[in-house]
Amino acid sequence: MNRKVSCLALGALLFALCRPVEAQQPAKIPRIGYLAANSFSAFSARIEAFQQGLRDLGYVEGKTIVIEWRSAEGKLDSLPTLAAELVRLKVDIIVTGGLGATGPAKKATATIPIVMTQDSDPVANGFVSTLARPGGNITGLSTLAPEISGKRLELLKETVPRLSRVVVFGTSTAAGNAQMLKEVELAAGALGVKLQYLDVLNPKDIATAFRAATKVRADAILMLVPGRVAAAHRTEIVELAVKSQLPAIYNAIAFVEAGGLMSYGVNVTDLDRRAATYVDKILKGRKPADLPVEQPTKFEFIINLKAAQQIGLTIPPNVLVRADKVIK
Repeated sequence: MNRKVSCLALGALLFALCRPVEAQQPAKIPRIGYLAANSFSAFSARIEAFQQGLRDLGYVEGKTIVIEWRSAEGKLDSLPTLAAELVRLKVDIIVTGGLGATGPAKKATATIPIVMTQDSDPVANGFVSTLARPGGNITGLSTLAPEISGKRLELLKETVPRLSRVVVFGTSTAAGNAQMLKEVELAAGALGVKLQYLDVLNPKDIATAFRAATKVRADAILMLVPGRVAAAHRTEIVELAVKSQLPAIYNAIAFVEAGGLMSYGVNVTDLDRRAATYVDKILKGRKPADLPVEQPTKFEFIINLKAAQQIGLTIPPNVLVRADKVIK
């Protein structure tokens, strides 16, 4: 009897000792894969915004969340390999830094949730069924805001009051291009401005477009949503704009930072910050199929005074005061 009691007591003791050990087992740390087409140094502000968004939600990188950073460094052909690598690592979520990365991620997995930090038109690009009900394993944020193209033309008119002929650079194969062109045409009619559309589909089209703009004696250039060619050759574009002595307004701050005159577009760092909320919701059990794709809510107007000086343009005071940022 004593032996039986002793065995029971010993078993109870061992059970009691084991319970704290079980309680101390560390919880699984979520692993996020971040896939980007370009080098991270090229959009460090966006990366910091995403990281700050995670910190605001209580995540500590390296402690409560792990991020596997993968960049194609501008070599788009390597994106499928990098996406497949993240799938093999069995990450919990793949975050994509734009259209160039979302496509390869979609092809690499139909089960791992994918969060887009930005996309020009997720529906037209085939990533989601509708913005309200994505329906698959992809959700996130869209940069689609066609109405801002008309606003760019208005700002251009205010900056160059004599404006009468504008050459529009676009990429017909880029999602959202047609919608934005319609908005520009509506604004042009109201402002009494004549437009000429030029398609930029490959690198050699850039110089050709500027020669055409000079030949028709354009007063300025307006950039629609650029395709990959324009985005990858933005330095060449802004340099040719200066050489041609043509005022130009672009869709993204990256062109202004490269030496362009001015830009009006979506505040992309805000989108990256908001992408962190999607990561948080999915980690807490929500399904991408049920998380609506959000559209931009913040826009920014940037002016580069150095670029204005290079083409002999004086920015009117009423335009300067409206700028969110002035580069001197």
